[in-house]
Order: sequence, then structure tokens, then C-alpha cells
Amino acid sequence: MTTIEERAKHSASHRATVSNRLRGERRLGTWLTLPSYVVMLLVTAYPLVYALFLSLYNYRLTDPAGRTFVGLRNYAVILTDPVWWNDFATTLFITVVTVAIELVLGFMFAYVMLRIIRGRGLMRTAILIPYGIVTVVSAFVWRYGFAIDSGFVNGWLHLGDFNWFGERWSALFVICLSEIWKTTPFISLLLLAGLVQVPEDMQEAAQVDGATAWQRLWKITLPNMKAAIMVALLFRTLDAWRIFDNPFVMTGGANNTETISFLAYRQNVTLVNLGMGSAVSVLLFLSVVLIAWIFIKVFKTDLSQVRGDE
Repeated sequence: MTTIEERAKHSASHRATVSNRLRGERRLGTWLTLPSYVVMLLVTAYPLVYALFLSLYNYRLTDPAGRTFVGLRNYAVILTDPVWWNDFATTLFITVVTVAIELVLGFMFAYVMLRIIRGRGLMRTAILIPYGIVTVVSAFVWRYGFAIDSGFVNGWLHLGDFNWFGERWSALFVICLSEIWKTTPFISLLLLAGLVQVPEDMQEAAQVDGATAWQRLWKITLPNMKAAIMVALLFRTLDAWRIFDNPFVMTGGANNTETISFLAYRQNVTLVNLGMGSAVSVLLFLSVVLIAWIFIKVFKTDLSQVRGDE
């Protein structure tokens, strides 16, 4: 009995020591990361709070002394204005189309990067090159490629003087095409991290049992990389929802190609209407938060399940 009691006391003492050490490590970790939390709070929280403050006022830089408090009137004006809903629909269209196509192409590229044996480094470099190009630069490249005077696309397709940026849907087609070309490598990297987590023994066992490649894809590969797929969709959707560069460079928002980010830019910079522009910015921020909440809570996206592949 004495031995049992001594073991129990020793075990309790050991647990207490471990618990104290863990608390000490957590306390040390908190103090070490506190400066970064403070900096992040100042960099992100202050602009958001200030934008929320300005959105409650009728405030133009051309008339600083005429700033008046209007409450939620700016939000009411925006949400009842057809311009907002047109820009919302344009942003939604670009996001859905680009993310859906990039998911399919990104999976194909990830699969090639994983399975290729010879020239793997060269293949990965070639696939990732578009993502390394600055978005504004790639937007200008695509703009000049589809331009009437300097473009080569019309010559290749024998379209004559067809103006790709003269109509809404043709312009959106070019915008989506450039966005897909630019960011597909990003989503392929995220999917590659999920592909390497799929157990090879399960693939081999299914193949021995007579499962076809299509069956192995739907029954083994995709279910085992669900977390990576959801994370890729989350990050890419948030990125696509804030699209600004391509419409700005290619069309300047003409022909109903303006996005929500472009609307915020136009109100804040072009019209110097900080009250209305800040309200648009706050609504854009809230929509981003809503998208993230839907992915994390509704679709049960677990960011902790995705790890690096190398």
C-alpha cells in the first residue's frame, strides 16, 4: 500500500511539475509575441476603426470644414444605389468563375507536379512563373495582348478590329482569363500540400482491389485532401473578392466592369468623398469577414489540418 501511495504522490508531483512548466512556457510565449500583437493591432485595427468613424460623416476633402455627422445615412445610400449592386454582381461573377476554374486547373497542375518524375523542378518553376509576376504588370500584358491597335489576339483569331474592352462580357472574359492565368499557381501550391498527405498505401490497396483511377480520385484522393481544398478555396475566394488591379488597368471600370474595391477607390481617391468611400470600405471588409465565417463555420474549414509538403 505504501508503494502505491508513493507512486501516486510521485505521479501527482510529476504532473504538477509538467503543468507548471507548461504554464511558464505559455506565459513566456505570450510575452514574446505581445509586441507583434500590438503592432498588428495598430496596423489593422486603427485604420478599420478610423474608416468606421469617417463612414458616419458627410466628409469631402474639398470641404473639410463642412464635415457633418449623418449616422448610417451613407450606408443607406449605398445599399439602395443600383451602382453598389451592379458592382456587387460583377465582383461575385468574377469570384465564382475564376475560383471554380482555378480549382480544377490547380488540381491538375498539383497532380502533375506531384507525379512527374523527370524535370520536376523545371515543371514546378514553369507552373509558378505567372504567380511571381506583379499583378499590375500581368494586367498590362493582357491588356496590350487584347488591344485593337497593339494586340496580337485578334490577329491570331482573325477577329479584325473587335474591341474586347468595348462590351461588358467580353471585357469580363479577358479580366477573368488574366486572373486565372495569374493565380492558378497559388491554388495549385495549396492543393499540392494536400495531395502529399494522401496515403499511398490506400491508393495501392484500392488499385489492387480493382478500383479505377476515377474511383480512386473520388473515393480516396479528394476525401483525404478535403481540408486542403477548403483552405485553398477560402484563401482564393477572399483574394478574388477584393480584385482591383485588372479592372483598373484594363477597363478603368467602364462598361459595367467596376468591382467593389474599385468603387471604394473611386469614392475615396477620385471623388475625395471620404465619408461615402469609407462606408464602401467598411461594407467590403464586412463581406470579407462574412465569407471567412461561412467557410470556417458552415463548411467546417480547419486551417490547422493543412501542413507543408516539403
